[in-house]
Amino acid sequence: MKPGLTLRGAALLVCVLAGTLSACVTTPAGAPNAAGLKGSTTELRTASDETTDEKRASIRLQLAVGYYQEGNFTVALDEVKKSLAVKSDYADAYSMRALIYTAMGELALAEENYQSALRLQPRNPDLANNYGSFLCQNGRAAQGMAYFEAALKDPMYQSPVKTMVNAGGCALKMKNYDVAERYLKSAQGFAPSNAVINAGLAQVYFVRRDMQKAGDFISRMLEQAKPETLSADVLWLAIRVQRKLGEEASATSLATQLRRRHPASPEYAAFQRGAFDE
Repeated sequence: MKPGLTLRGAALLVCVLAGTLSACVTTPAGAPNAAGLKGSTTELRTASDETTDEKRASIRLQLAVGYYQEGNFTVALDEVKKSLAVKSDYADAYSMRALIYTAMGELALAEENYQSALRLQPRNPDLANNYGSFLCQNGRAAQGMAYFEAALKDPMYQSPVKTMVNAGGCALKMKNYDVAERYLKSAQGFAPSNAVINAGLAQVYFVRRDMQKAGDFISRMLEQAKPETLSADVLWLAIRVQRKLGEEASATSLATQLRRRHPASPEYAAFQRGAFDE
């Protein structure tokens, strides 16, 4: 069930699922930091503080994640239901259910569950990231960007790279290439070999007609991702960049992958009609 590397929609979203099982605990205003301030009367919660019900709910949610990853959405939903029956205010369970409903195409139900999760944990950056991704995928990119920005403002956020990549991908959908470049460059500082980041930056420079830079990022991407794992839009981008640089052998090889793996795609239709400059 693992999608190929893509510049579109959900597939550009990096590690969205990781956010659903975050150990994020919202502490009251004035609670001590991780080091514990002298004189504090409140400690940060750790795993040993979990109640029996919380542990049961967490186990059910872990099962739901496994079924979701296998594509068994009905059973995954049932496990989420059992998790919420034990702990009705479990924000991560609502977030997981939103992901399942999104995969099923039940977008109104997904939205409802994201809203439930955010009501419970409005400052959870993982939830903000996931909801921003949902909005971006479903025609509300500007709204999605606001949630990405909110997640990245949290100084305790432990997964900023995935949100930088998601924000970069969302900006690409909006054709806001300056913003896309800024987020993707920031992400690259943490993960220079990430194939998704390099594909996104290649698109930015291709649009700007800076083929040398686009080619550099395509080369980095191809070093990390096998051509047979690439989606149609990434292959088509790579073909056009390599052609512009005179790398005919590479372009021909990539075109073979496009024909074999995505013969019904709009990208292959564009290749057949020679629309290399569109």
